[in-house]
Amino acid sequence: MAGSAEGPPFQLGKPRFEQTSFYGRFRHFLDIIDPRTLFVTEGVAGDLSVNELDKSRLKEAVQLLEDYKHGTLPPGVTNKELWRAQKIKQAIIHPDTNETIFMPFRMSGEAQPPVVGLLLPNQTLASTVFWQWLNQSHNACVNYANRNATKPSPTSKFIQGYLGAVISAVSIAVGLNVLIQRANQFTPATRLLIQRFVPFPAVASANVCNVVLMRHTELKEGISVLDAEGNVVGSSRIAARHTALTRVVLPMPILVLPPIIMSLLEKTALLRSRPRLVLPVQSLVCLAAFGLALPLAISLFPQMSEIETSRLEPDIAGATTSRTVIYNKGL
Repeated sequence: MAGSAEGPPFQLGKPRFEQTSFYGRFRHFLDIIDPRTLFVTEGVAGDLSVNELDKSRLKEAVQLLEDYKHGTLPPGVTNKELWRAQKIKQAIIHPDTNETIFMPFRMSGEAQPPVVGLLLPNQTLASTVFWQWLNQSHNACVNYANRNATKPSPTSKFIQGYLGAVISAVSIAVGLNVLIQRANQFTPATRLLIQRFVPFPAVASANVCNVVLMRHTELKEGISVLDAEGNVVGSSRIAARHTALTRVVLPMPILVLPPIIMSLLEKTALLRSRPRLVLPVQSLVCLAAFGLALPLAISLFPQMSEIETSRLEPDIAGATTSRTVIYNKGL
């Protein structure tokens, strides 16, 4: 049996950290976005007990969890090894489809160049269009790979959501930049500062468009809600609206923090005397903001969220004796 001296006792299918608190969810999602899980392979060689996560193997992790489930754990398996195996599975295997998520579209691969490009200063029209398109393309793939998949959704809806997100993001970003450039009452410094914040309304509006188009099926038909035993109670449109809200909240800290930090750093003597350092410093700030802001944003709501049955549709409330039900909000 796994020892309890190495952290909380292992529970199959349960998060290692308490999900009722924001801090517990934050630590949980730090595990989910651990970039080392990008390099976990599906091979069978290696030892799951080694310290380096990138030497672990997905099949071994899954097999270890199966052994635990059936009470056939090999001798000497520790609590820490079981938590590590579950971490690997949660980061790589979709909870609804049980399929491997393609490496670049795992949540651990979310901190990639598109957003850094969005926040670069002195954008041209062409660069604004390019970075907005690249960011929305990446977002669409990540959202689809980590979606709630309890209800099948036609590919046409995905394409509609993608096109709607790209068009809205590009239109708003270009439109705001043009308006700012024509605003004669702004000083050059003020104009540059305001332009730094253009990506947020552009991306937020694109996410709204993406939610409305790509998740139309979820919003119209609902998503599956489950009781404490994992049995499907019904499909709830109210729960689906909760999952849609997170897609709008998610980009806020990621796109707002770097412009504020950079506006302060650019006033320092170091960057004033060495302007060539602005771009690498901004890249580091963006990556650091991702590392902190992304888990903070997705920690606002648990992935397997809980909601009182009394807040859902009457037919669902009447179909179970459970006071609460859970649903996968996606990441």
